[in-house]
Amino acid sequence: MSAATQPVQELPAATLSDRIKMYMVAGRQAIIEQLQYRLANMMFMVHILIEPVIYLVVWTTVSEAQGGSVGGYTTAQFAGYYIIWTLVRQFNLSMGPHSFHWRIKEGRLAAELLRPVHPLQVDIGYYLGYKIPQVIYWLPMGILLWLLFRPEVNPELWQILVFPVALMLAFFVRFLFMWVLGLVCFWTERVDAIFELYFVLELLFSGRLVPLSVMPAWAQTVANFMPFQWTFYFPIEVLLGRVDPQALGWGLLAQLAWITGGYLFIMLVWKQAIKHFTAVGS
Repeated sequence: MSAATQPVQELPAATLSDRIKMYMVAGRQAIIEQLQYRLANMMFMVHILIEPVIYLVVWTTVSEAQGGSVGGYTTAQFAGYYIIWTLVRQFNLSMGPHSFHWRIKEGRLAAELLRPVHPLQVDIGYYLGYKIPQVIYWLPMGILLWLLFRPEVNPELWQILVFPVALMLAFFVRFLFMWVLGLVCFWTERVDAIFELYFVLELLFSGRLVPLSVMPAWAQTVANFMPFQWTFYFPIEVLLGRVDPQALGWGLLAQLAWITGGYLFIMLVWKQAIKHFTAVGS
């Protein structure tokens, strides 16, 4: 038995109708899969909640020790921040770069390249469907945290209405940059250090660890040149009612700019990445 290596060629792009059907099928598949594993998803939800609850307890304690306020946040506002954090975190879940690495290593990508649509489009459809059961699973946890910590959240009606838009754009920013990071796997299998560095930067400059207004001035300045704050901090601040109309407009534009940049970068690098990919058969 001899091994033959052949480059995988992309098929012509699908029509708009094909893409819509693909999104619907991929999204329905995600919903069915997530509803089939209810207990596993609830346990995963508990696992995710451990991180923000720790942050919440720490910073509410610090706030109380400082007279009830730190970095412009009262104790109750810290509670609101981290409860909304849990929703944003759950909504932001997407295929991580480690999954991308596994997909290449196990040969899954070879089969996906035979489809008439870009793998990125399939992933978008799947993870849009993925949001529905994940938000459903979050609801009882969010209500429980609300009852336990009594947060202070004071958004106006327009901020409540804009929040889903900011949340969806936040997902696309994070999703596309996870994909960008995953493309590194076409050039090297030694990717763990790169992935970990990325996640450390995200932790520090996204508002995931602590609200950016509590961070030093230099950290806030650095965060303005990175995409991370638009995936966590910005949508959380919108629902807290701490973003005025002008800041909201600039924030949404920033999210759209990072989405556009991420998508264009993927399309540009994909053409080069595919040249490094070969499907091996016998």
